[in-house]
Amino acid sequence: MKLKSVFLVFWLLCSSIASSQITSEDVLFTVNETPVYASEFLRVYNKNLDLVKDESQKDVDAYLELFINYKLKIEEAKALKLNEKPSYQRELSTYRKQLAKNYLTDTKVTDELIEEAYSRLQYDVKAQHVLVRVDENASAKDTLEAYIKIVKLRKQLIDDGFENVQKELHDGKTVFAEDLGWFSAFRMVYPFETAAFNTEVGNVSQPFRTRFGYHVVQVKDKRESRGEVTVAHIMVRNNAAGDTLVNPEARINDIYKKINQGESFEALAKQFSDDKSTASRGGRLDPFSGGQLSSLEFEDQAFALKAVGDISKPFQTNYGWHIVKLLDKKMLPLFVDYKPELEDRVKQDSRSQLIDDTRYHELVKRYHVDESLSALSYFVKLLNKNYYSNTWQLPANFKGETALVTIDKMELFYKDFGHYLEQQQQRFNSDKVDFKTIVTTNYKTFLEQEVLQYQEDNLENESEEFAHIVSEYRDGLLLFDLMEGQIWNVANTDSVAVQAYYNTHKNNYMWQERIDAIVASSADRKDIKTVSKLLKKNVPLEDIKQKVNVNDEVHVMFTTGIMEANHAGLPESFPFKKGRSKIYEYNGGYVVANVKEVLPETPKSFDEAKGQVISDFQTEKEEQWLQDLHAKYTVDVHEDVLTKVRNEINNNQ
Repeated sequence: MKLKSVFLVFWLLCSSIASSQITSEDVLFTVNETPVYASEFLRVYNKNLDLVKDESQKDVDAYLELFINYKLKIEEAKALKLNEKPSYQRELSTYRKQLAKNYLTDTKVTDELIEEAYSRLQYDVKAQHVLVRVDENASAKDTLEAYIKIVKLRKQLIDDGFENVQKELHDGKTVFAEDLGWFSAFRMVYPFETAAFNTEVGNVSQPFRTRFGYHVVQVKDKRESRGEVTVAHIMVRNNAAGDTLVNPEARINDIYKKINQGESFEALAKQFSDDKSTASRGGRLDPFSGGQLSSLEFEDQAFALKAVGDISKPFQTNYGWHIVKLLDKKMLPLFVDYKPELEDRVKQDSRSQLIDDTRYHELVKRYHVDESLSALSYFVKLLNKNYYSNTWQLPANFKGETALVTIDKMELFYKDFGHYLEQQQQRFNSDKVDFKTIVTTNYKTFLEQEVLQYQEDNLENESEEFAHIVSEYRDGLLLFDLMEGQIWNVANTDSVAVQAYYNTHKNNYMWQERIDAIVASSADRKDIKTVSKLLKKNVPLEDIKQKVNVNDEVHVMFTTGIMEANHAGLPESFPFKKGRSKIYEYNGGYVVANVKEVLPETPKSFDEAKGQVISDFQTEKEEQWLQDLHAKYTVDVHEDVLTKVRNEINNNQ
């Protein structure tokens, strides 16, 4: 019997706990019969719990009152149709699209690309390449011809050497043979970067394709990254033809002598540097890494400097004569510190296409998309030569309502792809691209765009977190528009009401006791002693400044005017009495003051108190407005659900 009793008590306890758990169907309260679910209240309460400093707001009932007021305002905003304003819809759409980017990437592929990029950034590659240009949408015939040509050029590059190929075949139009110097990750399009990093020093890669055409790359050398430097420089440009006004080498040597005599590098750069884009900044250049500048000589001189503050001897580049000062030198940060920045760079780089491709193929499987091209022969027959001149139109007998492909729960029809074909005519203005290539290329892009867009449009159904964030922003944006129209703008535009509020609440706006004073502060006690003596003799302030701040150097700072006790320039507990004060140690320096007058507590004028008056007026108006909303809308709190909410919160604390 005892065992049975214990079991029954345990079972009843478990039943009680289970019955008290919040479900997705539990309605905490309604506003004019619009349900507000307990799960939403709990989520918002828990999310904001650590952010609120007011302990009263952590009380469930107090927070519920705030939440009800919030929902009343949202209901009023919808009644006023603020959610139908074009400006509101545009801003919400922009935010949703921006937020969606964080949920529309393949995390695994992204992480792999980030790690790969970090690994590559630790090295620089020195390379040359040969390119045969071919358009991305070129016909199969032109593409094959370009490929055959790059294969021949690769053999010629290996047999005859880069210089001969460059001299004989580089035309800057269809064939390019270029020395690329040093570069690291993110300096080239991703397929090119990959080929360069995967090719051994001294070897020539197999042909590969980028959006520019077919390449081969010859790797000349690899080295560990030299990091990133920030330098300032002084430049004396080379003389132009017939220019004899300045001897650049003699001038740069004179500047170098002035530096060695102790003159400021930054000041000399401002005075004498011919690089006008940096002279005003003391010659400071943006940070750069190896291979980023067009001048190898300049880079080598900059990276040769070892310690911050080191200055090079004068040297010459194609641009002129330079002196360089090292301002900062950084090696590659630790992966854990650099990862967030790398992720942004990966997503903005051409390698992001890999992320999109992976995401697309996964979505095709998830949404059961048929990628077959059997229907495309119909569209190939519809095209004619007008397509190349951007004048082609769908024929009158076009079978627009024929089903084309299904993406999850969305069906696309012939008309959807037909209109897309019409819109893409400007991409294909050469009859070298055959109709089959045009249709196939367009359809692959069309289908990928539709699949990716379908996921974005239905993201609330796929990500609960995304749905919550968008919902919060949607309501927050409505609330902002509502408050602006009902409270904030009214306070700013109804000057009569604000003035009337001030007139009935003048006693709330008072100046505390203040002083009219001169306050002197300095890091040197000796200087403050000097000021104190001069103040005692009633020496005019301007004369005091001239005595202590000499040779264009500021030794003492002076603050003058009317100040309250909490003024930043006054030491704590500074006595408000007329005359010269004692010297105080304050904020790592010394302070002395001469109080000319002590001003008693007085009422603030309207203009003096206007900011606080408007704030208080808004608060009172909002309180009255909320009372009106409570009278306008019926709020029904479900006490049984509120009890469950209290229990859950108490159990989690």
